[in-house]
Amino acid sequence: MWASSRCCLWRQLKWTTTAPSFVLVGFTADPSLRIVFFVLFLVSYTLTLTGNIGLMALIYLDSRLHTPMYFFVGNLSFLDVWYSSVYTPRILSDCISKTKVMSIAGCAAQIFFSCCFAYGKCFLLAAMAYDRYVAICNPLLYATAMPRKLCIQLVVGSYVAGLANAIAHTGNTLRLRFCGNNVINHYWCDVPPLVKMACDDTRVYEFILTAVMGCTLLSSTILILGSYTGIMAAIIRIRSTAGRHKAFSTCSAHLVSVSLFFGSILVMYSRPSSTHMPTVDKLNALFYTVFNPLMNPLIYSLRNKDVKAAFKKVLKRLITSK
Repeated sequence: MWASSRCCLWRQLKWTTTAPSFVLVGFTADPSLRIVFFVLFLVSYTLTLTGNIGLMALIYLDSRLHTPMYFFVGNLSFLDVWYSSVYTPRILSDCISKTKVMSIAGCAAQIFFSCCFAYGKCFLLAAMAYDRYVAICNPLLYATAMPRKLCIQLVVGSYVAGLANAIAHTGNTLRLRFCGNNVINHYWCDVPPLVKMACDDTRVYEFILTAVMGCTLLSSTILILGSYTGIMAAIIRIRSTAGRHKAFSTCSAHLVSVSLFFGSILVMYSRPSSTHMPTVDKLNALFYTVFNPLMNPLIYSLRNKDVKAAFKKVLKRLITSK
């Protein structure tokens, strides 16, 4: 029995060390179109980094933005910087590279960090929903109900939950054995194309994946829906139209961010793996991997008077200092 188990372990290690690399198809094989995609994604990535880092800088520099709401927004921008960096640099590299090979270790790393930041973002958005609930339903007790210690605990909890889910997700994926064609018809090591390349029966894998993702999305969604149920009840009790508009405007940016992020993920992963189509999957994935981190700084700044005032103040300070 011991010899048999040792033999099985040796074969598994041998497979791990001789496992082939993956080849990413990307968006197109046309050289001219690849240059166009390179420019578009380079501009998008530059704007994403500039917007999110700029928003974090404004929150840090202006004391009026040192509130629980902007503490969460700053951490959301922090996650978006790293989240977009999991995908876009690789896309840019593949656009100008003749070979699009990615090792299994690189693929595992991309899956791990993707899950870590994505799941962390889910829980952070849920924490932000609770923050908006307290701000609208108990405005006079807002500072007391949301002390800095609690805000830090909620953010750290979001990061830890994202890390735990990433470990479970990546460990479950690395147990699969891949054989045959090693070409991934995608621009990153996403789960649906990997499942199609697996030699093993993936029913157990998909069940575990669904359970992990379902628990995360369900718990986050319940917290968000519960918070917004309380928010809507509080808004309905406000008699003046101006008061209702002001209350709703305080959570509209968060609501848009939640809808874009959760909506794109649900569209992508709620369907059975047999119904996934490469072209549609790539377009859906772009919304939550590339466009969402780009949109969040715009969502939280374009119609936000506090952020605009902070930007003008910092800009004026820079001009006068010269």
